[in-house]
Amino acid sequence: MASTMLSVASASLSASLSPLENLKGKLKVGSAGLSFNKAKGNPFINTKSFCRISMVAAVNASRFESVTMAPPDPILGVSEAFRADTHESKLNLGVGAYRTEELQPYVLDVVKKAENLMVERGENKEYLPIEGLAAFNKVTAELLFGADNPVIKQQRVATVQGLSGTGSLRLAAALIERYFPGTKVLISSPTWGNHKNIFNDSRVPWSEYRYYDPKTVGLDFEGMVADIKAAPEGSFVLLHGCAHNPTGIDPTPEQWEKIANVIQAKSHIPFFDVAYQGFASGSLDADAASVRLFAARGMELLVAQSYSKNLGLYAERIGAINVVCSSADAAARVKSQLKRLARPMYSNPPIHGARIVANVVGDPALFNEWKAEMEMMAGRIKNVRQKLYDSLSAKDKSGKDWSFILKQIGMFSFTGLNIDQSANMTSKWHVYMTKDGRISLAGLSLAKCDYLADAIVDSFHNVS
Repeated sequence: MASTMLSVASASLSASLSPLENLKGKLKVGSAGLSFNKAKGNPFINTKSFCRISMVAAVNASRFESVTMAPPDPILGVSEAFRADTHESKLNLGVGAYRTEELQPYVLDVVKKAENLMVERGENKEYLPIEGLAAFNKVTAELLFGADNPVIKQQRVATVQGLSGTGSLRLAAALIERYFPGTKVLISSPTWGNHKNIFNDSRVPWSEYRYYDPKTVGLDFEGMVADIKAAPEGSFVLLHGCAHNPTGIDPTPEQWEKIANVIQAKSHIPFFDVAYQGFASGSLDADAASVRLFAARGMELLVAQSYSKNLGLYAERIGAINVVCSSADAAARVKSQLKRLARPMYSNPPIHGARIVANVVGDPALFNEWKAEMEMMAGRIKNVRQKLYDSLSAKDKSGKDWSFILKQIGMFSFTGLNIDQSANMTSKWHVYMTKDGRISLAGLSLAKCDYLADAIVDSFHNVS
């Protein structure tokens, strides 16, 4: 790394030495000019200039020379490329963030009201306890399992506020690494791109189970069950509670029962990622049904939660990790260790988003308003999904069945486009999406559905 560059020019050697007299004893002058004094460690480089000093450069090698440039994030990098595009028809369908019909970010009215309450009360910004805001943890666990659930009443749930879903998953991974060393986590193929990063950095081994069937653009249920059966007994099985990311394909209630049977028979530990409760179907209870099914069987399980989507609290980084244990005593011990793990990671979580959730979920009037807004957001995405299907069916004369788009749920749709076809979507049509063919319907408007359908039909049929 070049730290300095000094250029000295003169008509004679003696004239050139004048400004360098303070370096006497460090530089040696010879017939070839200045030389490097190894004994003194002087960084000046010898240069032959026939009694003229033309340039002296100091170069220090960086201690970080071995650090390579990291590749752009496959999801967040899409937004960066989108912002650099000046095309008037460009679409950002990469990041899973809700947009209005005008494709603008949306702040829920109920969130604004909750924030106004915080201002009126004059609440301070003191540190939270390591486990987070008590009122937040209480309503969060009740929202997930139901207030009357035995696991709540028997105090068998260890709930710790985390840094949204990602941080909550990371905290759970640290717990697994410390208390279940060497135990493997089974992850669906495909899955959310950050899952593998989280377990890799936590030094938790993982393998994949079959999930997506490209032939049907649906669930490979038989493959999924077979892979879970074949896994070593006592493995963790990472499951998407609802609105599977990236495919949007969920098991049916009957299939969830069979999955629970296999996991229970193998003494596996279910580990749910719940990022879309209430946002997928519009119903908080319906979207939590898979988690409650496993809890009702008396199984111990982990659940990471996020409020980024259903309350639009993306930047607040608000979520939780819940561990359902067989006894209240076990839950207390697990919670103590989750706190111990959190302390050196981030010490304690942020308070603003936690108070918003506590205010909204804990107040009956605000809670009902929130449910109405969630239904509105989920409804808009359903309308866009239907419109996209109608547009594709009308424009594609090949007879291809696009009904899988209607069978998928939540904010994402797995289009079935391959890497080259997805690249064509961006290079030719200015539609930004992930390379695996996933699009976020939350970033699509009804007015743009025809344009997107043209792009998909062209890419599917004209790019191999």
